[in-house]
Amino acid sequence: MTGPDLILASASPRRRELIARLGIVPSAIAAADIDESPLKAELPRVYAARMAREKALAVAGGSAHVLAGDTVVALGRRILPKAEDEATARRCLKLMSGRRHRVLSAIALRAPDGTLRERISETIVRFKPLSAAEIDAYIAGGEWHGKAGGYAIQGSAEGLIAWISGSHSGVVGLPLFETRALLKAAGFPIG
Repeated sequence: MTGPDLILASASPRRRELIARLGIVPSAIAAADIDESPLKAELPRVYAARMAREKALAVAGGSAHVLAGDTVVALGRRILPKAEDEATARRCLKLMSGRRHRVLSAIALRAPDGTLRERISETIVRFKPLSAAEIDAYIAGGEWHGKAGGYAIQGSAEGLIAWISGSHSGVVGLPLFETRALLKAAGFPIG
């Protein structure tokens, strides 16, 4: 379905797949090049919202809307990093083993006139207590690479999650309920 032009400010194939579930095909994909470092003592919810907003503002939109998102995994006030190496992924999994953590998925939609609409979803996820062998097997699969908190719920990690309360799509990277609401409010034709 097409409507107003939409630029997806993300290189994530998962976000492209998720937005397609709403019947939206972006007119362009343009990853935002911003500094994603958390500010000193920045809380996870504030950080996620700021990242989505900054990404939406960083991508040139012209006459198109720009949709950006950011997903943050948090243990209490601690923001877990995107795992770029095995040691980081292993550390994250050990920290989350048998515990609840929050996944904050923020989205921002910038209209051509500069109007900014924002939403955030919060999902609580609990991993089962993970054995060293389970962590080793997950690390060996490589799904953790580049993922917030060192795991991808849409992969084999889902079999290690005891329960989830909130938005599954938000944990994957784009909360569809919130995204749909923003796009409808901006005039996108969504059923």
